[in-house]
Amino acid sequence: MKVLIATKNPGKIEGAKLALEKYYKDFEIVGVPVSSDVSDEPVNEETLQGARNRVKNLIQYAKQNKVETDLYFAIESGISNQLGKWGIVNIAVVSDGDGNEGFGTGPIFPVPERLVNPIIEESLGVIMDKIFDGDELSKGKGGVSFLTKDAISRIDITKEAFIMALTMFINDFWKE
Repeated sequence: MKVLIATKNPGKIEGAKLALEKYYKDFEIVGVPVSSDVSDEPVNEETLQGARNRVKNLIQYAKQNKVETDLYFAIESGISNQLGKWGIVNIAVVSDGDGNEGFGTGPIFPVPERLVNPIIEESLGVIMDKIFDGDELSKGKGGVSFLTKDAISRIDITKEAFIMALTMFINDFWKE
């Protein structure tokens, strides 16, 4: 099975790989950076839209480059107050390119009110690098690993979100 994922971020690719390993024995996953066509720090519904746009752009990439692909993966991180409090959410989208699509989220972690505007204006990655004196913390374990004292990493959150999105593909009775 061939899977395209809409990123070159090693942490996101590793999370997707761990999710795929739960259900598939033989697969190849290839990272292709494509645009989300949303804000650098998506807010609320924009997060799901960014992941869906990445999948759409991956499908277009595969067609233009004649890349045979079984599944398309994308994940978008954003800030949301849809539960009444601000938090960071990761939303994964998986598609087979034929109109079948699953989505899922990973755990949401809270954001202090004082950091909401800076995150929206600059992005979570920039703010986390400033707080933890890091350099592109989002590329590996992620800032969440610092917040949880290494109990949960970005890889873990990504894996969980992709597992949830894959439910549409690993259960025949759950498909649309």
